[in-house]
Amino acid sequence: METAKTTYTEQTKKSRWKKITLVIVGIILILLTSAVIFVNVYINRSLPEIEGEVQLTGLQEPVEVTRDENGVPHIEAANTEDLFRAQGYVQAQDRLFQMELARRQASGTLSEVVGKATVDQDKYFRTLGLRRAAEKSLDVYSDEALKILEAYADGVNAYIEEAKAENRLSPEFALMGITPSSWTPIDSLTIGKYMAFDLGGHWERQAFNYYLMSQYPKEKAYELFPTYPEGAPTILEETEIIDVASSFEKAVLPHEFNGSNNWVVNGDRTASGFPMLADDPHLGLATPSIWYQMHLQSPEYNVSGVIFAGIPGIILGHNDQIAWGVTNVGPDVQQLYLEKRNPDNPDQFLFEDQWEEAEVIEEPIKVKDGETVEYEVVETRHGPVISEFAEQSGKDTVMSLRWTALDPTTELEAVLEINQASDWAEFEKGLEKFLAPAQNFVFASKDGTIAYKANGRIPIYENPDDALLPMKGWEEEDLWQGYIPFDELPKTVNPKKGFVATANNKVTDDSYPYHISHNWAQPYRYQRIVQIIEENDELDEDIVMDMQMDVKNLQAEEFVPYFLDTIEKSDLSNSEKDALALMEEWNWEDQKDLAQSLIYHRWMLNLQDVLYRKELPKEMMDLFHGAGQTTDDLLRQARSGEGSIWVEEAGGIYAAMTKAYQMTIDELTQKFGDNPADWEWGEYHAVEFTHPLSSISYLERFFNPGDPSPVSGSRVTVRAAGYKENGLVNHGASWRFIIDLENTQQAYHIVGPGQSGHFKSDWYHDQLDDWVEGDYHLTQTKNFKGDQLTLTPS
Repeated sequence: METAKTTYTEQTKKSRWKKITLVIVGIILILLTSAVIFVNVYINRSLPEIEGEVQLTGLQEPVEVTRDENGVPHIEAANTEDLFRAQGYVQAQDRLFQMELARRQASGTLSEVVGKATVDQDKYFRTLGLRRAAEKSLDVYSDEALKILEAYADGVNAYIEEAKAENRLSPEFALMGITPSSWTPIDSLTIGKYMAFDLGGHWERQAFNYYLMSQYPKEKAYELFPTYPEGAPTILEETEIIDVASSFEKAVLPHEFNGSNNWVVNGDRTASGFPMLADDPHLGLATPSIWYQMHLQSPEYNVSGVIFAGIPGIILGHNDQIAWGVTNVGPDVQQLYLEKRNPDNPDQFLFEDQWEEAEVIEEPIKVKDGETVEYEVVETRHGPVISEFAEQSGKDTVMSLRWTALDPTTELEAVLEINQASDWAEFEKGLEKFLAPAQNFVFASKDGTIAYKANGRIPIYENPDDALLPMKGWEEEDLWQGYIPFDELPKTVNPKKGFVATANNKVTDDSYPYHISHNWAQPYRYQRIVQIIEENDELDEDIVMDMQMDVKNLQAEEFVPYFLDTIEKSDLSNSEKDALALMEEWNWEDQKDLAQSLIYHRWMLNLQDVLYRKELPKEMMDLFHGAGQTTDDLLRQARSGEGSIWVEEAGGIYAAMTKAYQMTIDELTQKFGDNPADWEWGEYHAVEFTHPLSSISYLERFFNPGDPSPVSGSRVTVRAAGYKENGLVNHGASWRFIIDLENTQQAYHIVGPGQSGHFKSDWYHDQLDDWVEGDYHLTQTKNFKGDQLTLTPS
C-alpha cells in the first residue's frame, strides 16, 4: 500500500509540473508572439504612407505622388516650389536615415552618434571642409535656386516633424539613438560636395609618387609613375621628408575603381532612326542605393531620372526633348603643396620670402558617450593642411591641399537649367555652371543631335609634370595658371562616325593644348564598347542592354597568351597543369560560372603582390591608385624586351609570372578544392549590397538582402564589378539607363538593390535579382499607374 501511495504521489507531482511547464511555455510563447507582433507593428508604422491624403505645410496647391510598381515616385505639382517641397518630403519618406548619415559623414559629425570610433574620420572631413565649402557656395546661388533649396528643405523637415510626432521614424534611428535635426540647404550642398570627393582628384597618387621619390632611386620610382616625367623633380631636396605613410594612414580615400560607361549614337546607327543614349555610372554598391529614381512634373519641369538622396532636382536622365549621362573625367583637380612652417610661429607659412598668417579654424568634435575633442584646422593660402589631421605634430614641413571643389561652386544651378533644357545650346549653357566634379557628359536630343562635353573647373598647369608630385607652396611660380576656359574644354557635336563613347579613358589626343590628367582608366571597357557599336548597323534597346552586360575581357585577350608562353611549365604540379589547360581553352569572358576568370584575376592580383607588396607598405598600396594600369605597362615592356627594375628585382618576368601563378593555384586549391574544373568565378566574385548597420552581426540578416549573389564581369569589362580582397563586389553599375529618343516619354532603368531605404518595404531589395541578371524596368512619364498619395496644403 505504501508503495502504491508513493507512486500515485509521484505521478501527481509529475502531472502537476507538466501542467505548470505547459502553462509557462504557453505564457512565453504568448509573450514572444506579442513581442513579435508589437515589433512588427512598430516597424511597419514607420513605413511611409503611399496612399490617401497627407497635409504638407507650405504647399500652395495639392500635389499628386504616384508610386509605380517599382516604387518610383511620379510627382505632379502646379508650381515649382510645390514640386520641390514635395520632392523633399517624398525623399525623406524613403531615405531619411541615409540622408542623415550622408550629411553627418560629409560634415564630420558621425562621432556625435557613433562614438570615438569615427573621430579620426570626422577629423579628416573637418580638415577637408566640405561643409565650409558648401556654406561659401550658398552665397553664390541665385534667388531662384535658393527658393528651391529652401522648399526642398521644408519638405524634408515636414516629414521629420511628422515622423517624430507620430513615432514613425525608421528603426535605424532608434537603434543608433538618433533624433534627426532640421534639414537645411547647406546639408544638400554638403552632400553634393561629398560626391565631388567620392569621384576623387588624385592627391593620393601625388602622395604615393612623393613616397616613391623619397625611398627609391629616381629611375625605379619613375617606373611606377602614371607617366614618365620629362624633367627631374627637385622638390625633395628643398624640405625635410614627410612620412606620408603615417600622415595618411587614417585618411578616408575615395574608392579607386570609380569608372563608368556611357555612349550615344545617332539615328543612322539605330533601328528607330533616332539617337540612343546609355549610361551606367560605376560607384559604391550598398543598401540603400546611392541613387534615388524620380519623375518630377510641373508647368516648368517634366524630367525623369536619378538624384542623390538629400538633393533636389534630377542629375541624370531625360525630359521630353533631351537625354544625358556621365562618366568621370578623372582630371587633376587636386594639388598637394609642401608648406614651410615658421619654427617660431606654427600658424605662419612661407610664401615669396614672407611669412603669411594661416587661418586657424576651431572644429570641436562632439563624441557620443565621451568628451568633446578640441580640434583645429589650419588653412594656408592653398588650402587645408591635411598631413596632420591624425596628429597635431606641428612639423616644420607639412602638406596642404588645393582642390577646386573647395571653392564656391554652383552645381545645383546647372542641374536645374539642364532639367529644363530643350536642345544642345540650352544644355551646354546650363553645363557651364557645373564646376565640380568634372564629368564626361554625353547628350542626345529628339531633333537628332548627339554631343559630348567635358565640364568643370580644371586647372591649367604650366608643366604637366607638376601634377605628378606635390609642388612648392612657397613659390608663386608653382601656383595654377588659371582654369581651362569652358569653351576650350573637350567637346564634339554630331561627330562623323555617328557615335561618342567614354569609359574614363583618355578623351584628348596630343594636339589638345591643355593637360587634363595623368590618371586615365585602363582602355579595355572603352575599346569593347566601340567594338560592339561598330559591329552593329541598327542598334536597339535589346542590343544596348546586352552591351551594358557584356563581359568580354580584352585585357585577358591581350595578356593570357603571353602568360602561357612565360610560365615555366616543367616544375608545375598536376593541379597547376590542369588549370593552365583550362586557360588555353578560355573564350575571354568573365562569366560567373567559369574557372578561368577566377584564375586570371587572382593571378593578376598576385602578380602585383610579387612585384610591389614586399617593398611597399599597406598604407602606400592604398594610395597606389592605378596599380592595374601600371602593371599592364610593365607587362607590355617585358613583352617587348624592355627592362624594368621592379620586374628584374622580382627575379625577371618568367620567375614573377610563375611565382604569381603558383600562389594563385595554391590559394584557390585550399579554398575551392583540388579540381580546377570545379572552380567558379562567382564563388569568389559576389555582390551583397551591404547596409551601414549590417556590420552589427545580429542586424545583418535584417538589413542585408541575404547571401551574396554571384555575378559576372570584372574591373576591366563593360559590365564592371570591382571587389574587395575577399571577392565581395562593392563597386559597379549603381544605375543602368537606356533611352531611345524616338519616345522620350519612357526609358529603361535599374537601380540596385531597390528604391526604398526601409527594410520592410516591398521596394527595399526588389531590383536586386534584376540587377544581377541584367533585367530592366520601364519607367514612363505618361500613363503611369500605382499607389497614389495626395499632398494637400495645411
